[in-house]
Amino acid sequence: MKLRFAPSPTGLLHVGNARQAVANALFARRHGGIFQLRIDDTDSTRSKEEHVEAIRHDLNWLGLAWQESFRQSERLDAYAAAADRLRASGRLYPCFESEEELRAKREQRIRQHRPPVYDRAMLRLTAEQRAAAEANGKRPYWRFRLTDGTVLWDDLVLGRTQVKLPAISDPVLIRADGTILYSFASVVDDLETGITHIVRGEDHITNTGVQIDIAQALQGGALGASPHRFRFGHLPLLLDEAGGKLSKRFDGLSLRALRQDGIEAAALVAYLARLGSSEDPHPLGLDELAASYDLGHISHSAARFDTRQLLALNRRTMHGLPFEAVSARLPPGATPEFWSVVRGNVDMLNEARHWWEVVAGSIVPPPLEGDGAYLTQALDLLPEAPWDQDTWHAWTSALRAQSGRRGKPLFLPLRLALTGEEQGPELRDLLPLMGRERVAGRLRMAAS
Repeated sequence: MKLRFAPSPTGLLHVGNARQAVANALFARRHGGIFQLRIDDTDSTRSKEEHVEAIRHDLNWLGLAWQESFRQSERLDAYAAAADRLRASGRLYPCFESEEELRAKREQRIRQHRPPVYDRAMLRLTAEQRAAAEANGKRPYWRFRLTDGTVLWDDLVLGRTQVKLPAISDPVLIRADGTILYSFASVVDDLETGITHIVRGEDHITNTGVQIDIAQALQGGALGASPHRFRFGHLPLLLDEAGGKLSKRFDGLSLRALRQDGIEAAALVAYLARLGSSEDPHPLGLDELAASYDLGHISHSAARFDTRQLLALNRRTMHGLPFEAVSARLPPGATPEFWSVVRGNVDMLNEARHWWEVVAGSIVPPPLEGDGAYLTQALDLLPEAPWDQDTWHAWTSALRAQSGRRGKPLFLPLRLALTGEEQGPELRDLLPLMGRERVAGRLRMAAS
């Protein structure tokens, strides 16, 4: 078994890409298969080397190790040889229409209430007409002549699926400038590198029908592989929280942005592995996720990427992380004791910076109108050092007896004065980390 993840290096990976990478990697891991990383960089004008490096970095961050990797730009000779075979069989034919001519044809067919499918006019082109066009400086682009049947397959996610090829225009496989298009290069690669399972987005269903037809035209001979060995799985669309299509250009959901915000890779992988299924996400490792990963459990309906669910899972993930797993990403000087206190109160790791500032830095408490006398009273009753977890209880008990305050009026002004926040880690745990001098200084500032 061999699966592949084949991103184009034209931008940063986002959660939609990552969902497909996770699906392929976990499915391969569960069945002892090979996970291949293929960089689809035949579009030299849009592909960028920094995006190639970013893709690899993101996959490494997610923990998705690949066993094979190559770039399509390294295999141009293989695509040229495959194209020659299709030309020889009459399945790849030259076309000379301009974009304007094609647009006019489409508009005419629409006016006639006919499907805007390419009319295959260039199949009737004589050798003399082609020679004349080329003599006038025109360079052909090349279309693949589809068969006239219906392509059927048992989809690993969607079940019985079909694509009616007569409803599709013969696809362009090679541009006039010689650029090989995805739908062609992908088939050649999948056949020649031994891919067995192709898992990708539902938006590729039509492409799958076309690519099966191309694979059937290429089978045997030099390639020596049957397209019938392919198994396909199409993941339903990923929607945003409002139910709209998830935009690939929404930088906030790029893996780089999520990583910089403090999302843990383990939380993201666990969330994406369960997204669209009836199984609730849990903080699990790759082996545990792979052991139960089943494409048949994914709903046929579109899934919603809910950042609130991801944050909740991220919190649970961080709560179980030892200090050693996060120490390099915490503020300088942060201690195991600090991490133990705050890890259950942050959704993302970068929020720990604020709490480090609370316990070891300087913050400005908000104005506390009407509580000045109370905070002065709290300062007068502040216990002497050294402090431990019993200090908070002893201090507030004395303050309750002298001030007569109970509940929120007793505790909230202290929390606001000492942390600047209405909620957060338990103050009994924070006080020993903050120390008496810092606490006294904040009480004076808030009382003034």
